[in-house]
Amino acid sequence: MEFQETPGAGAWGEWNPTEDSARPLRGKHRVLKPRGGLARSSTVLGVGVIAAVGAGGIATAQDRPQVAISVPSLPDLLGGGDHGAGAAAQADSVTVPRQADGEQDAPTRSHGDAGEALRHRILQQAESQQDAAESQARAEAERVARESAAQEARSKKEAAEQEAEAARAAAEKAAAEKAAADQAATAQAETKAAADAGPGGGSSVKASGGWSLPTSSYTLTSHYGDSGSMWSSGHHTGLDFAAPTGTPVKAVGGGTVVSAGWSGAYGYRIVLRLQDGTEIWYCHLSSMAVTSGAVGAGDTIGRVGATGNVTGAHLHLEVRKGGSTVDPLSWLTARGLDV
Repeated sequence: MEFQETPGAGAWGEWNPTEDSARPLRGKHRVLKPRGGLARSSTVLGVGVIAAVGAGGIATAQDRPQVAISVPSLPDLLGGGDHGAGAAAQADSVTVPRQADGEQDAPTRSHGDAGEALRHRILQQAESQQDAAESQARAEAERVARESAAQEARSKKEAAEQEAEAARAAAEKAAAEKAAADQAATAQAETKAAADAGPGGGSSVKASGGWSLPTSSYTLTSHYGDSGSMWSSGHHTGLDFAAPTGTPVKAVGGGTVVSAGWSGAYGYRIVLRLQDGTEIWYCHLSSMAVTSGAVGAGDTIGRVGATGNVTGAHLHLEVRKGGSTVDPLSWLTARGLDV
């Protein structure tokens, strides 16, 4: 290759290719690029067109007015000559879309806005799906909690019902055992009372003058006037005859039963009014044989029990005159009864 030095140029002056220097080497085509200028080859043209279409959009580029671009022919590039107006006159004419003034950034903004809107929609959809999943998880947890609470409540209710049933069964059993014990005690007391009565049919509990002891087989436990917190008045108002439950209770004299029934702390009570108006109260009875009408001395009117406010089975006997209590022991003894 020959390099011709142009006067006034530097050490490397202008290089004008010859036919030998421009011949392809080893079968490969080589395009020489002049220094200081734009390589207007078909490849560069294609890249420019693609860049223009990509920046403005395919549809936008087709709608814009066409702009002519002049590209020099290959012989002009390979041969010598002027690179100015002559080369431009022989250039092939290629047109590309031209954007209007003030619209150069419009495609970019449009694409950016569309991308931002798409990203925003995707984020909204993701958030909606996450919220739905969290709501479903909360609903499932609440359902499981409600079912667990309902199951626990049912279990507690069943346990309470079982305990109540067991308590009822135990109470019924205790009541049955107590009833059986009371019945046995009553039968034993009746047998003993019959034995004490002897052939005379109960004449042993009677005294001269038509008076009778209120019961038999007893033990005196509390006397009239005893003080203590067990009595609401602060002292005892009667005489207690402790005896087995079911022991017969007798009328101390002839009179009329004027009251019979439940009387609070006295339990089951019978009030016998004698001919002189004296009232005899029989309290804490287990049963009442006579609830009204006339009775004679020694007649069975009830049985010893433990009803009302008591600490054990006994007969609480009160003697009242004019509404006031008197000592039953003194009153019975005055009528010839050996208490």
